[in-house]
Amino acid sequence: MPTMTSASELPPFEYDSEARRLPALDEFVELLRYRDLIRLFVASSIKTRYKRSTLGVVWTLLNPLLTMLVLTIAFSNLFRGSLPNYPIYILSGLIFWNFFNQTTILAMNSLIWGGSLLKRIYLPRTIFSVAAVGTGLVNVFLALVPMGIIMLILGHPFRVALLFLPVAILIMAMFTLGVALCVSTLAVFFTDVIDMYNVLLSALFYLTAVIYPKSILPEPYVHYLNLNPLYHLLECFRMPIYAGTLPSADTITTAVLTAVVALAVGWLVFTQRADGLAYQI
Repeated sequence: MPTMTSASELPPFEYDSEARRLPALDEFVELLRYRDLIRLFVASSIKTRYKRSTLGVVWTLLNPLLTMLVLTIAFSNLFRGSLPNYPIYILSGLIFWNFFNQTTILAMNSLIWGGSLLKRIYLPRTIFSVAAVGTGLVNVFLALVPMGIIMLILGHPFRVALLFLPVAILIMAMFTLGVALCVSTLAVFFTDVIDMYNVLLSALFYLTAVIYPKSILPEPYVHYLNLNPLYHLLECFRMPIYAGTLPSADTITTAVLTAVVALAVGWLVFTQRADGLAYQI
């Protein structure tokens, strides 16, 4: 007859983070299990952002419009010859830039603010960055509403190439998530990264041709612009809106490869250090 083993005789259970042979894959599986929580995080982020605002969600529509108005007044005469319908050019660029800028910053801040939560309960560590991208995508689709209104007012044509926009948005979401994971990892271990990253974003804004055409650059500088991955992502998003045409095959290929590499690197870097993040925050 088998003998019963008392609880005191059982070997103690220990969680060994090293036992996770494929942390990148494990993290993805866990993220799928927590997909409902991601939706709650996105909804909470949207509500928190606008609950104390008199204008509410309307501010998401007005913010790029007001920025576009200021920049149009400042630069429309300068670029009138090379950029007809400059408001469409600048607004489409701002929608792209605001998504990348705001999402990566939100991802860093969310991980740092959520550090105490990670110490109390188990959550997939990538959930904060993924939720930040989800919040950014909601804002993009909201911002496309005034974009369409401005196109109607100015008589800018709606062409079939606009059907490419979901693909362009997916590509820029993949790239942004990869960058968000990288900078979030660095921000946890080196807090100065947040301030340094904000300075870098200010420089990148002017180095990505958001507000000016590529054609005004001297030939030697065009080469450097082409080395900027954000420029190709921007063109994938802006060309269907502004020019009514698909981006070139080279632009699409570069954007896709850049997005895939950025996401893969960001995911691997983050998940390899995920178990220690809660202890660093």
